Amino acid sequence: MKKVAFYTLGCKLNFSETSTITRQFESRGYKKVDFNDSPDIFIINTCSVTANADKKCRKVVKEAKKISPDGYVAIIGCYAQLKPKEISNIPGVDAVLGASEKFRLLDLLGTFVKPAQPEVLVQEVTNADTFAHSHSMGDRTRTFLKVQDGCNYNCSFCTIPLARGKSRSDSIENIIASAHKIGQTEVKEVVLTGVNIGDFGIQEGRRKERFIDLVKALDEVDGLERIRISSIEPNLLSNDVIAFTAQSKRFVPHFHIPLQSGSNKILKAMRRRYERGLYVDRVNKIKELMPHCCIGVDVIVGFPGETEEDFLDTYNFLNELDISYLHVFTYSERANTHALEIKSVVPKEERAKRSKMLHILSDKKRRYFYEQQLGKEYTVLFEKDINEGQMEGFTENYVRVTAKYDPLLINELKKVRLSHINDQMLAEVEDVEEYVTH
Repeated sequence: MKKVAFYTLGCKLNFSETSTITRQFESRGYKKVDFNDSPDIFIINTCSVTANADKKCRKVVKEAKKISPDGYVAIIGCYAQLKPKEISNIPGVDAVLGASEKFRLLDLLGTFVKPAQPEVLVQEVTNADTFAHSHSMGDRTRTFLKVQDGCNYNCSFCTIPLARGKSRSDSIENIIASAHKIGQTEVKEVVLTGVNIGDFGIQEGRRKERFIDLVKALDEVDGLERIRISSIEPNLLSNDVIAFTAQSKRFVPHFHIPLQSGSNKILKAMRRRYERGLYVDRVNKIKELMPHCCIGVDVIVGFPGETEEDFLDTYNFLNELDISYLHVFTYSERANTHALEIKSVVPKEERAKRSKMLHILSDKKRRYFYEQQLGKEYTVLFEKDINEGQMEGFTENYVRVTAKYDPLLINELKKVRLSHINDQMLAEVEDVEEYVTH
């Protein structure tokens, strides 16, 4: 029985796909092991979002060769689609598979005998035109369920359409069937993932279904305790979806909505499909219907042409907005993107300064949001990780909670009252036992 190990870089979507490929290996008689357990085969699933993709990939390959000098190393994922030749030149790499090949790697690579030269099995991304179902398993607390892949947008900073192809989706019927199976396991929370999930419904090149209909169908699946929407574009987050979430049985009050910039000038240069006024409308509608809802925001700093005035425009916009936390990305140049043609490049030290300012703002926003929840009762899904006698979990509205370790609480949904925020920016509970629901 050959041993295989997996390493995943990047997003929840990558994790769901790695988990599915893992199950393919196990169904063929391979044994999944930890990365450092002398595997015969390493499968490394890569990301291309930042300029560090090359560095991270090289580092993981180097570690793999230290652990198993004769191990077979295959690279898959977005970076593999974008830079296959570059990756094949990394010492120790045996195979590179693109977007339309990664789910067929067992058939394509056969017995995993090390070749004299690395095999590069990468077609044009236009060939990645079918939807490959995937969902993560192994973490009994939650699962990442892929409902959509690819993107038809052409944001000037992004390589995802070049790495994953055009927007395409699973059918509602297939997703509901998977959800029923998940509902029969110990998993308590499902996180919907995709590249652009608000664009859900395109099958065989044309729109057949809508995201709101998927949401309504999933809300009726018995056995699912919680459903969380991972990230959704503001122009695709319709009032229908917001209103339905507000009265849903299973969808939790938490949205992650990419903004990228609070300057309309920069949004236009980024080729985003909205202006900041629409973003304000979405936040206001959410808070009107769900005052306790958590709202996360993606922001990019240092985009070409972003002046100090533009950045302060973004900073002040975010400071005044009723949001809960930020994911801050420092702009990095990506090959074959339109942004490279935009002049007035922001110096890297200035990008770092702006990033630091927004990270500080994010901490303030998170603390304020947490403070608004104190004294209220919420339901926490406790996780199995233990740190110095404490265990952690998330409320439905994404407040991270810490409590004294109790084995009976692992993977359980328990009602607690939030009492105060500790030095680690975690919410503590007054008395878990008193508020446990039996």
